[in-house]
Amino acid sequence: MPHVIDQAVHARLIATVPRSRQVPARLRYDVEDPLAVHVVFPPVASLDGAEVGWTFARDLLADGLREPSGQGDVHIWPCGPDHTMLEFHTADGLAMVQFPARDLRRFLMRSYGVVPLGAEARHLDVEGDLAALLREA
Repeated sequence: MPHVIDQAVHARLIATVPRSRQVPARLRYDVEDPLAVHVVFPPVASLDGAEVGWTFARDLLADGLREPSGQGDVHIWPCGPDHTMLEFHTADGLAMVQFPARDLRRFLMRSYGVVPLGAEARHLDVEGDLAALLREA
């Protein structure tokens, strides 16, 4: 069974200037970080030509597919029956990206195949992470 899920998707960057456009993105789930999902946008999708990545709770993605969810830097909500909006906040502003809901659901179901909902704690290495933190201090 794979330990990492890496799924290519197309999203729509919502903007007024120059205008909304399709952008590639990658959804990533790693069993070594079982509570999180990652969304990565390649350099061609950003204004400054650098890869942009966001990490947030897998539960937030699941909740956001059903109802408006999130606080802080990431907000997710359904946008009609076929799309889901992800809103990313930074000190410089915000980005709104629309994903096909079916792609996000498929990714989420694949992640549950690797680490079932509720079984995340079995994949955490709290002692190892604490030891690494103490070594860095």
